[in-house]
Amino acid sequence: MKSFRRVAFVRIATVTVTLSALAAPLAWYVSRENAEQQVVEFAQEDARRVLMHAEATDLKGPEAVGHARTAAAALVGGLFEIAEIYSVVGTKLAEEVTPLGHELERQLPKHGVPAYTRPFYESYRLAPDRWVMRVMVPLQPVAGGPVTGYFEGVRLVPDWQQAHIQSDAWAVALMVCLASMLCGAFIYPVVIHLAGENERRAQQVLESHIAMMDALGRAIAKRDSDTGTHNYRVAWIAATLGEALGLKGADMQALIAGSFLHDVGKIGIPDAILLKPGRLDADEMTVMRTHVEQGQEIVHGAGWLEGAAHVVASHHEKWDGSGYPKQLAADAIPLSARIFAVADVYDALSSKRPYKAPMPFEQVMSVLAEGRGTHFDPAVLDAFEGLAAGIRDRIESLDEPGIKQLMADMIERHFDAMSA
Repeated sequence: MKSFRRVAFVRIATVTVTLSALAAPLAWYVSRENAEQQVVEFAQEDARRVLMHAEATDLKGPEAVGHARTAAAALVGGLFEIAEIYSVVGTKLAEEVTPLGHELERQLPKHGVPAYTRPFYESYRLAPDRWVMRVMVPLQPVAGGPVTGYFEGVRLVPDWQQAHIQSDAWAVALMVCLASMLCGAFIYPVVIHLAGENERRAQQVLESHIAMMDALGRAIAKRDSDTGTHNYRVAWIAATLGEALGLKGADMQALIAGSFLHDVGKIGIPDAILLKPGRLDADEMTVMRTHVEQGQEIVHGAGWLEGAAHVVASHHEKWDGSGYPKQLAADAIPLSARIFAVADVYDALSSKRPYKAPMPFEQVMSVLAEGRGTHFDPAVLDAFEGLAAGIRDRIESLDEPGIKQLMADMIERHFDAMSA
C-alpha cells in the first residue's frame, strides 16, 4: 500500500502540475482578452454617445461635415488620440489628431476605404509599454439599420489601465493554478481511501483463495501422509526456479497454485492403490494415472485456482513426448509444468519416504542430468543446476513448520492483493 501511495501521489501531482501549467496561461490569456474587449466596448460605446450628441450618426445633407467635425473634436484628446469620421462611400469628413496621435499614426499600418457593417478593433503593441487600439464603428442612426458613415478612433491604452489588466489576468491565472492544486490535494485522499477499500476487499478474496488451496492440500494430505509436506517443499522449489526464469505476476501465482495442487486428483484414487506399500501393477498404474484428469476436473471452473490447471494437467508430460496423459513434447508443454517437473523429481529423489531413504545430492543431480532432453527441458534444467546447492542448504534441515513458513513467505512476495 505504501508503494501505491507513492505512485498515486506522484501521478496525481504530475497531472495537477501539468493541468496548472496548461490552465494558468490559458486563464491568463482569456482574462486579458476579456479585459481588452471591455476596454474596446467602453470606447465604442463612448464614441457612439458622442456621435449621437453631435448628430453625427446620420451623415447626410449640408450639415454633415460640420456635425462630423464637432464629433471628432469632442472625441479626440480624451478617449482617443486620433478621431476620423467618414461618409458612407468612404470620404473622410473630419479628422482630429493630438500631437501624440501624429506620432502613433506614423507607426500604425495604413488601411483602405472603410466598408464594414459591424464594429471591430485592431490591437497593436508598438513598443513594450505602448499598447494601441484602433476602433472601427459603423454609424447607424437606427440599430440594425443602414450604415450612413464610419468612425475610426486610435486609443493609446494608459499605463495604469495596462497594469490593471495585467494584474487582473495574473490574479485569475493564480486562482486557476491554486484551484488545480487544491483539486489534486482533495482527490489524493479520496483515491487512497478507495484504493484502501479495494485492497481490503481484494485481500479478503485472496485470503479465501489461499485458504481454498490450503484446504485442498490438507485434504490430499489426509489421504497420503507424505503429500502435505511434499506439496509445500515442491511448491517452494518450483517457485524459486520460476523466479530465476523470470516468472512474475499471474504466471508465478499459477505456478505456485499448480505446484501445490498438482496431485489434487489423488483424492479420487482408491486407498488400496494410493496407499499400497509395494509397486503398482499395470492395472493399478492405469487407475493411478487418472489422478491427472481428476485433478483437472477439480480445478476447472474454480475461478482463481483454474490457473493451476497447466501444472495439474501436464506435470507428468516429458520433454521427448513420452509422458502422459497427452504425450505433449518440448514447448507444447506449458512452461510452468516444465519447471514443476524438475522440482518434483528433485524433491522425490532427495526426500525420505516410507519406502526409501533420501538419495545423496550428487546422485540426485546425476539422475536429473540423465533426463536432460528426454524428461526435462534442457534450459530449465540448466537454471536449476545453478540453484540446486542453495535449495538443498535452505530446506534440508527444515521440519514441516519451517517448510510451511518458507512457502508462506513466497506467497506473500508474489500474491499481491491489488492484482489478485
